[in-house]
Amino acid sequence: MKIESFISAKGIIRFAISGLLLGTLYYSAFHWLINNDWAREDYNYAYLLPFLVIYIFWEKRGLLKNTPSTHSWWGLILFLPGILLFWFGELAGELFTLYISSWCVAVGLLWLHLGWRKLKIISFPLFTALFMFPPPSFLNNKLTLGLKLISSQIGVAMVQWYGMSAHREGNVIDLGFTQLQVADACSGLRFFFPLIIMGVLLAYFYKTGIWKGIILTISAIPLSVLMNSLRIALTGILYQYWGPKVAQDFFHGFSGWLVFMASFALLFGELWILRIATCNKTILTGENAAAISARPKVTADAPGSGSSPWFAFAKEPRFLASATILVLTLVIFQTIDFREKPPLRKPFSQFPAALGQWSGTRQFIGQDVVAELDLTDYVMMDYRNGSGEPVNFYVAYYQSQRKGESIHSPETCLPGGGWNFRQAGAMTIPLPHGNPITVKRAVMEKGGSRQLVYFWFPARGRVLTNAYELKLYGFWDALTRQRTDAALVRVITPVLSGESLEKAEKRLQNMVLAAHPVLQEYIPN
Repeated sequence: MKIESFISAKGIIRFAISGLLLGTLYYSAFHWLINNDWAREDYNYAYLLPFLVIYIFWEKRGLLKNTPSTHSWWGLILFLPGILLFWFGELAGELFTLYISSWCVAVGLLWLHLGWRKLKIISFPLFTALFMFPPPSFLNNKLTLGLKLISSQIGVAMVQWYGMSAHREGNVIDLGFTQLQVADACSGLRFFFPLIIMGVLLAYFYKTGIWKGIILTISAIPLSVLMNSLRIALTGILYQYWGPKVAQDFFHGFSGWLVFMASFALLFGELWILRIATCNKTILTGENAAAISARPKVTADAPGSGSSPWFAFAKEPRFLASATILVLTLVIFQTIDFREKPPLRKPFSQFPAALGQWSGTRQFIGQDVVAELDLTDYVMMDYRNGSGEPVNFYVAYYQSQRKGESIHSPETCLPGGGWNFRQAGAMTIPLPHGNPITVKRAVMEKGGSRQLVYFWFPARGRVLTNAYELKLYGFWDALTRQRTDAALVRVITPVLSGESLEKAEKRLQNMVLAAHPVLQEYIPN
């Protein structure tokens, strides 16, 4: 039997077994990725990325064939942390962690069985595969909000430069005759990642060199924001002539496609300028076939006498070690009951409208917003004290924070309405009975108005104030208590005309003191 066919048979079996184990282990995560994350308009470009990665792998086939495999235990550097990330992602419910886990495990396996030299050859398609994974929710929300506000601000400046009257409050643009809502689909994120990917691909296929590739990729960030601002401005300008149809349906989608193609043309023009500026006239795409064919053919030591090539893979210690770890992980995951067991609680539909001196009116959120936030239950009340001074009280409860369901912090939501956070920090509120609680405090300003806000995250007996703590304790409690339920509590009061901040602070603290003991029945400890 020829040595080349032996390598092919052994490699196919090893690849098939490892692929089957990985597919079974990460099935639920990738099912969500394909059917939920990629289905969102901001990330539907990712459907093309697997084909792109496969093409670049295929392009490397000649070089891979003529480079010897050197099995290396160094692959465990990525493989073992990838297994740990799998457990963290499953128990804490963070899908991005599961995605990165799958990447680390897959690359670790390639390193184990192919060695460092071959891994370097396929490093670019492996790096490109990372773009298939949307960022975690709390980072995505902050990035989306930031790009949305920047795009809105520049778009308003363009409209004003054109000569039209325009005013911005957060992501709402007031044109006088109408208001434009810069929704999530127009946040700039839709252009942000595709343009970065295009910058990376142009740098790779045109062999620009490291520093030019970095410039090309980084420049895609401001370019995406600027072009999206232009799209917003054009929508506002054309609105007065053609009406609301320019911001809806076909025209909205077509304008996005047109702006993206213009952005890509500008990116390509930047590449041309960089090449001219550095007198680099050579464009290389793909591998140099002549150089590859000139390489000596790689051979490998034949298997031991009398051994069948179809079973020789089972004698490799690296394959046995990695396959055993994957099988054990899969068995533990399938046999141990990790289902969540949150305690019973009262529904917020029974939350009282009267809390001591406070009387409230229940408010409701649209079902589309509830679905977007993945809420299990919520309550929103407008309370007033005996003097008629208002406080808005809002609690969002999540029975589970696994697989895409996570709490949205007010720090990433309220600025979208035009509010600027000032004097943000933590403060401690003493309670008459029990330990004091630490809450996040901020003064929000918009125009001439000010509001004072407190918020915190009750999570299984703890009071937390940031998303990172929430994720870490979520992992630990999922492992030890089979629970990830948590809530967001947010109370807001306006600083009334002629009123001191200290008086508004006292009013908000009185509301917290009245509501906190009642919340214990609706948010389990």
